[in-house]
Amino acid sequence: MKKLLKTLYIMDSLKKIDVKGDSTYMMMLEANKRGWETYYCDSKDLFVENGVAYAKMNHVLVTKEDPYFSSFPEENHRLDGFDVVWMRKDPPFNMDYIFTTYILDLIPKTTLVLNNPSSIRRCNEKIFAMEWPEFCPKTLLTRHIIRAMEWAKSFEKVVIKPWDGNGGRGVLVTEKDDPNFRSMLEILTENEDQYILVQQYIPEIKEGDKRIILINGEVVGQMTRVPGQGDHRGNMHVGASVQACELTERDLAICAAIAPKLRELGLLFVGIDIIGDYLTEINVTSPTGIQEINRLMDIQVEKILTDKIVEHYNML
Repeated sequence: MKKLLKTLYIMDSLKKIDVKGDSTYMMMLEANKRGWETYYCDSKDLFVENGVAYAKMNHVLVTKEDPYFSSFPEENHRLDGFDVVWMRKDPPFNMDYIFTTYILDLIPKTTLVLNNPSSIRRCNEKIFAMEWPEFCPKTLLTRHIIRAMEWAKSFEKVVIKPWDGNGGRGVLVTEKDDPNFRSMLEILTENEDQYILVQQYIPEIKEGDKRIILINGEVVGQMTRVPGQGDHRGNMHVGASVQACELTERDLAICAAIAPKLRELGLLFVGIDIIGDYLTEINVTSPTGIQEINRLMDIQVEKILTDKIVEHYNML
């Protein structure tokens, strides 16, 4: 007899979900198809009593038809009463996010918490990629304006971006000797109070950046996100379009290099970004792209992901 799992999704409000493109919705829908009990809450609904992690949450039924989500009244439940707890709260990765991972660390190992909260905390999406410098563009991490200006002189163009940004927020492209460069640095570093990344500009961004989904370190799907007219960012919510693509030998080499570390750290569901030949980010907090990749490749990423969870419990 198949085990019916009980699963909780820590996520943004259901009112914010666009079911036409949301990845968490697809994960919840697949769980419901299998008869699993599905609950959701916001990170602000978590609390700890005498060392035990709890949450105020709603039992929810998820369907392919409107209204998509049917919620039951709020209840308080211990998190160790769940088989799977998904951390699907969107960034920004701030102290609230980090504090949530502390609470999730209190859940006993009998519950599968995904992605591993300690590893989410350890692996900043931009800085984690720098553990493989042989695959990354030339990059400087600093908060010092003069250092950034001197370093950037080696390149005709550079990209500057906040270390904790998401969705393309704060990503700027500037050319060598741009008179606005210092001003940009002052704004992004908040006058040298915050770290930023200064990165070699990769001209292949005009053709798009590649999003590759890995599940337990294995490649399951990919797409290219092409920047919209008048924008340099390959983020879908700012107008990028998606296209089917094939993986190059370089892409596969990058995936093979990072896979053992992803498995070691319990990062089951990961989305990496590659521009040209270069790894730019390893998204571990709340990877997206399931629905787009499903359409382009005629696959079901959410089914592959859920099967991997079933495999975990079958091995116990």
